[in-house]
Amino acid sequence: MLPLIDKLEFKNSGCFFLIAGPCVVENDTMALDIASRIHSVTSRLQIPFIFKASYLKANRSRSDSFTGIGLERALGLIREVGEALKIPVLTDIHTEEQAAVAATFVDVLQIPAFLCRQTGLLQAAGRTGKFVNIKKGQFASAESMRYALEKVRQEGNPRIMLTERGTTFGYTDLVLDFRNVPEMQKYGVPVVVDITHSLQQPNQPDGVTGGRPDLITTMANAAVAAGADGIFLETHPDPGSAKSDGANMLPLDLLEQHLSRLVRIRSSLY
Repeated sequence: MLPLIDKLEFKNSGCFFLIAGPCVVENDTMALDIASRIHSVTSRLQIPFIFKASYLKANRSRSDSFTGIGLERALGLIREVGEALKIPVLTDIHTEEQAAVAATFVDVLQIPAFLCRQTGLLQAAGRTGKFVNIKKGQFASAESMRYALEKVRQEGNPRIMLTERGTTFGYTDLVLDFRNVPEMQKYGVPVVVDITHSLQQPNQPDGVTGGRPDLITTMANAAVAAGADGIFLETHPDPGSAKSDGANMLPLDLLEQHLSRLVRIRSSLY
């Protein structure tokens, strides 16, 4: 596995870094296909790129929702992306036992937002020595995330990122508070803004999460202008046929024009 680019190198790149990929590994070919297309774009634009895909969707509204193609099969495909493209790869974990297993396949372990207070999970991720990306809970304040950080740091692991992904607003909506970017940067870690998950509309009557992909441009522009170290985007060649989170994903064909605009915004400000 490749060592992840550290925070200093991200800063020196003169640009934000990108965490992007499909919501979940759906079959044997899609992970590498999507990653290759993203990598081609980010290489041209000189954006550091971390490939993201879930090997298991443990948090679903309905019991008949797609959850994955199998743990080791999906993790193996994510690892193949890193080895083929020589880029860092990321996946999320949901239990303490999964931390050590997933760490043998990926460079970054991600703590889902709903689990950001799970002490044992954070500690287990920290003990792997991998970079840990902790998503801020939809119910949590920026200030409270210092305690999540401490749980990982106390395991002797300083390799941490925090991700803002919106705050619950009523029962079926989220709001994105850009004050959380500088607030969480005070803790000395890179701060990422998850654009597509922040545009989810959860808890819909049909049991399928909705979204506002029409606002991806607005939110991404604002995140870069707010000084986010990284941008998180889920993307898919055909979001309408995606097996998870299709309602808020960016069509892959639109990625380059979106990133090109963000690079221009970043360069005008820094």
